[in-house]
Amino acid sequence: QVQLVESGGGLVQTGGSLRLSCVASGGTFKDYYMGWFHQAPGKKREFVAGVSWSGLSTAYADSVKGRFIISRDNAKNAVYLQMNTLKLEDTGVYYCAADRTGSRIRVGNEADYWGQGTQVTVSS
Repeated sequence: QVQLVESGGGLVQTGGSLRLSCVASGGTFKDYYMGWFHQAPGKKREFVAGVSWSGLSTAYADSVKGRFIISRDNAKNAVYLQMNTLKLEDTGVYYCAADRTGSRIRVGNEADYWGQGTQVTVSS
């Protein structure tokens, strides 16, 4: 069983930056493709970014390309999401997710394990 705990959310102004962190425990971290999802108020949860087991490959939703960067540190059992040039529509809860199959996260918006989420609020 894998537990995921996100942190780093908060209130920022449009154009600002945040760095989200997700720390995993209870499993072999390097065996999991990791992803970040965003759930805007009243919307369904959607894929934002993913990073492969080794950290060598990344994937992003079109809406965040060029603004967000996902990375992982397997030595720390952690995955990060650097969020830059934040927009109002970035507001919502961000969830960390882990799955043994990368395509399940990237295409299916599914994962074996989910964190509790961290709130990001972007204001003007």
